[in-house]
Amino acid sequence: MLDYARSYLSGKWEENRVRFVVESRTRVLDESSGQWEDFYQCASCKSEDTFASRNLFYKENYDFLPIFGPRDGVIFRRTANLNPRYKEIKRSADMWAGQTYRIAEAPKPRVLDSNAAVRNATRTGMALVGRVEIANPRTRLRAWIEFPVKTMNIHDQRDLYQVDTGPVAFPDLSRRWDRWAECLSLAFVAFNTGDFADFVIEDETELRGGTKIHHYSRIVSLGSRNQLFAWT
Repeated sequence: MLDYARSYLSGKWEENRVRFVVESRTRVLDESSGQWEDFYQCASCKSEDTFASRNLFYKENYDFLPIFGPRDGVIFRRTANLNPRYKEIKRSADMWAGQTYRIAEAPKPRVLDSNAAVRNATRTGMALVGRVEIANPRTRLRAWIEFPVKTMNIHDQRDLYQVDTGPVAFPDLSRRWDRWAECLSLAFVAFNTGDFADFVIEDETELRGGTKIHHYSRIVSLGSRNQLFAWT
């Protein structure tokens, strides 16, 4: 498990040794072969004229978010209008000339094995990390989505909690892919129990009047195994 407050990826390109904070990690496993890949979804930023003397943000601005894998990565560019280059698959070696991983492990995380434990860890200000496991028996693909819990809701009188966090790298396990990076989309995840999770996925969305944009609009609910962890 990662300590997300201390986990970063840095580019190796001499012209810009950019550093990205890691916001989620998704592991995709092919159960038929035993092969797996980890994908690190990093924080978003805005399109910029890096190291310029003035006017640092591009006028036609867009959200920029990278995901890095061992072989391939993904760059998402969300513009105000529908962007035909919204999702770009690239070799990881071609993204800032490769990456240096500065990944920190969580210090002695413990499983929160009851709603009361989740509520207590939330109230006392502990670091919280969630892990959602999903699988597709037909394709024999399995994935673990791990993330710091950014928003947690609790209700003490009713002994309830609810995670609402994102974005995370959501894998489509409904088919087998030539390049595993292709299966990834951006999503927010919510759950309040251990056996299912709801995702709202960023996808092509039509507005009134027919205008199309990319927006978190496609909702799926999946059976899953959810765990929460905490540490001080």
